[in-house]
Amino acid sequence: MIRKFITLFTDVTKTGTKIPKEEYLTTGKNIIIDQGKDSIAGYTDRQKGIFKEVPVIVFGDHTRIVKYVDKPFFLGADGVKVLKSKEKESNYKYLYYALKAAHIPNTGYNRHFKWLKQININYPGFNEQKNIVDILDSLTRIIKVRQKELALFDKLIKARFVEMFGDPRGNNFKWKQTSIKESCTLKSGKSLSSNIEKERGDIPYIKVKDMNSSKNTPYITTSSKFVKIENVKKQILPAGTVIFPKRGGAIGTNKKRLTKLSICADLNIMGVIPNIEKLNSQYLFAYFNTIDLKTLNNGSSVPQINNKDIEPLSISLPPLSLQNEFANFVQQVDKSKVAVQKSLDETQKLYDSLMQEYFG
Repeated sequence: MIRKFITLFTDVTKTGTKIPKEEYLTTGKNIIIDQGKDSIAGYTDRQKGIFKEVPVIVFGDHTRIVKYVDKPFFLGADGVKVLKSKEKESNYKYLYYALKAAHIPNTGYNRHFKWLKQININYPGFNEQKNIVDILDSLTRIIKVRQKELALFDKLIKARFVEMFGDPRGNNFKWKQTSIKESCTLKSGKSLSSNIEKERGDIPYIKVKDMNSSKNTPYITTSSKFVKIENVKKQILPAGTVIFPKRGGAIGTNKKRLTKLSICADLNIMGVIPNIEKLNSQYLFAYFNTIDLKTLNNGSSVPQINNKDIEPLSISLPPLSLQNEFANFVQQVDKSKVAVQKSLDETQKLYDSLMQEYFG
């Protein structure tokens, strides 16, 4: 059976109480739900006005994000729609998955509820809804477990780094100290003419957006654009270079990547090339992962990191044999991450396929 959205849902947003963002707490008695990506935006100790008629579906009018909420809550800032079913006995989890699968056009930072109200929903019998929810819930749990495993692997590498080398700025082990200027070469990217950027070529041409790709996390292995080597001989960054954004709001993302192959980069990226007689690239990468790029910003109206902001940074010089031991440990962890990522990708593919089958 196909049901129209307007026959299934009623908008009860007005019965909720909104909490201004500046009043969000990091902990509190009650949760705040807004239209952002996080399942819980913040907390409050307020009691009066809490929305108790749960479960409900929360829709981000600007973000198009759909959330299932089964605990009493307060609303976040503007842009949240709270939806209740018109049916007395409704499987809200099923409705949640149905709305997640709905195709809502992205019209930027505009309101999208008008599009949501136009959708039709596949609405089978109660038992079939329950079976579908059980399957999708199981896959969702597996996906979350795999994601947590990947995050734990990253924490394991950080913990091993501190165990072996201590605080890189505290020099707990009294290693010899040097500066980035003395032990590395800094090289900023350069803008290239658009007519030499190709979809295929010798050298990946990395832009900040390429650093966001899952294929380039945490290692740069590919790009959306490539260039011929004869056009970029002076701009090449070798494998083992640590790169990060050096200009604009991207600095705030605090992303660092390690190149696994030779690349060239655009002018919004800086590369730090280690002197391999002093520094293992994995050790240098782990060192930079302890640094908050925002603290290196030169304070101009347009955020920017220059050579003079990086060169004075102090870095310990443990024995190269110890650095290599750390790199071998990272390599073993990376192998485990590949296996978990493969399982995650396969589970996500099955989830996407079933969402299409049930609701497409």
